[in-house]
Amino acid sequence: MDQPRDLYSGLIRLHVLHHASREPIFGLGMIEELARHGYKLSPGTLYPLLDGMEEKGLLRSSRSLVNGKVRRVYRATAAGRRALRVAKKRVSELFGELFEDER
Repeated sequence: MDQPRDLYSGLIRLHVLHHASREPIFGLGMIEELARHGYKLSPGTLYPLLDGMEEKGLLRSSRSLVNGKVRRVYRATAAGRRALRVAKKRVSELFGELFEDER
């Protein structure tokens, strides 16, 4: 069954913000992390998402030398961390409603 990508795109962005607020992230590492949660993203999907989040001021990228290769790493900005805090409250409220029938 195909996943409705537009439904999950916000969750993917929250995953990215969560990890980028804890430590620097990079594209391939996030693709692997998201795959562990059942999201299958290609670089052609993830990198535009990261670029868009940077354009919105949620992430900031820099270049870093890792094992002789230049890697673009991303960190959450102050605005990204604020957005994540607000999103956590809203997600918590939503999950409470989604699962209240199961209690």
